[in-house]
Amino acid sequence: MKLNSHNWKLACLPFGVVALVISLVAWASSSPINISSKAPLTAEGKSFSQTVMQVDRFFEKQWSENEITPARISNDHLLLRRLSLALHGTIPSLEEIREFDSMQGEDRLERWTQKLLADRRFADYFSERLARAYVGVSGGQFIIYRRDRFKAWLSEQLQANTPYNELARELIAGEGLWTGDPQTNYITAASTEGNLDRNKLTGNTVRAFLGQRIDCAQCHDHPFDHWKQSDFEGLTAYYGQVEIQVFGVRQNEELKYEVEDRDTLEKRTVSPQVPFLPECLPEEGTLREKLAAWVTHPKNRRFERASANRIWGLLFGVPYIAPVDDLPAPTDLSQSEPDLLDILGDDFRKNGYDIKRMIQIIVASKQFRLSSTSENNEPEQIERDTDAWALFPLVRLRPEQVIGSMLQSSSLKTIDQNSNLFMRGRRYFSELDFVSAYGDLGSEELNDFPGTIPQALLRMNGKFAKDNGSASPLNSVGRIAQLNISDEKRIETCFLVCLTRLPTELESEHFLKQYQAEPNQSAKITEDLFWSLYNSPEFSWNH
Repeated sequence: MKLNSHNWKLACLPFGVVALVISLVAWASSSPINISSKAPLTAEGKSFSQTVMQVDRFFEKQWSENEITPARISNDHLLLRRLSLALHGTIPSLEEIREFDSMQGEDRLERWTQKLLADRRFADYFSERLARAYVGVSGGQFIIYRRDRFKAWLSEQLQANTPYNELARELIAGEGLWTGDPQTNYITAASTEGNLDRNKLTGNTVRAFLGQRIDCAQCHDHPFDHWKQSDFEGLTAYYGQVEIQVFGVRQNEELKYEVEDRDTLEKRTVSPQVPFLPECLPEEGTLREKLAAWVTHPKNRRFERASANRIWGLLFGVPYIAPVDDLPAPTDLSQSEPDLLDILGDDFRKNGYDIKRMIQIIVASKQFRLSSTSENNEPEQIERDTDAWALFPLVRLRPEQVIGSMLQSSSLKTIDQNSNLFMRGRRYFSELDFVSAYGDLGSEELNDFPGTIPQALLRMNGKFAKDNGSASPLNSVGRIAQLNISDEKRIETCFLVCLTRLPTELESEHFLKQYQAEPNQSAKITEDLFWSLYNSPEFSWNH
């Protein structure tokens, strides 16, 4: 498919002129990122508790009907680790563990969840997770695409708890310069050598916000679904009047969207149209504003279901329905009662598309608190329980979670936005180097992925593991080794710092023998203990 000859290309101007113009415009538009003033407050109330109970009853009914016994509830330390990995991308620090342990009340996990959501680390971490679904991981054309600015803008929206439907509309319909109006990088990410790939924008919009794959229909009718080629063309026509100009992403109402017939090679004009719910299209606005309103319309169940499935996947490591972007259409659902995504999606819509509220509901559910350990060791039964969500799924940590956890375990204090500049810089560059060597999961991170021998060797013998595990006055290994405490307490502290749990009696006895055999080698034995914990399977899984 091609647009008619109104395309603007940067190559038409000398590079120096273009660079000067863009620099001046970027400077002039470098005002602070606008934060929505309509961000709802996350609050627990009667409706909150009712939704949590609905989620619990949904799973309990399934377990009862299939005669499945769910796993036991995990202890609070394990849940603390699980929460930190899901929301901050790292394990909790010893400082945080001590603070959590000092909290009183049966609702301390709920209060701790609110604390994690208010922390800037949540916005920064989740912005990266969502950015992968919106714009992928490629750096793109730097001159018209700034992924760093896009991610920073997205982080600000999450920190302010901007309603998710507003965020989606900003991405689809936004205008302006990619530096001063960073949401427009959603559009410029689809540009290659000055040409805007509108097909890519359509496929990505439907995947990211409606949780369905329509890409196949750009060339022919979908062989297994309801999507037709005319559906794809009609949706793409909503992007037909957007173009990238020197002064940013703009609408050009003179443009007409044309496609070329594969057989006759003749061009024909395509009018914008949606494949379902045409009554949800507004009468006013630009084409992209109309598309954005249709995508996020309260009657469009696909939007709320896709949102719930993606957030569920980011918390559990796997989506409720996989793949995350290939959900069944609501009209195809056979059950008479609402499923999990309907329950979460309904609450999401009725409460202002509040992402933090949805996260709190999921965390408060029984399913999130289940152990990953089954009482039955039969492989078939474990697989059955896993499919029924009667166990918390075991998923390998993402590369940035692995390095984030290794770095945090090197410090007894919390590494966050309040840490000194050296520590924050060390984390930033360590993550870049480690992810590059470990391998990035790209935008398909919610799919299953195997561990590799090179990855294991990197954790065991990589430069960061060696530096991090060598005792010094500046890291946790050296500080724990020098503490005036018993060896039993030293072992307990190492386990808390690395695995967020106390050692078992057998583990404690094993390592205590090492300290007793060489009483003057505390630093060396502590280094060995850290190395063992880093490379235990437990360290690199989300359990």
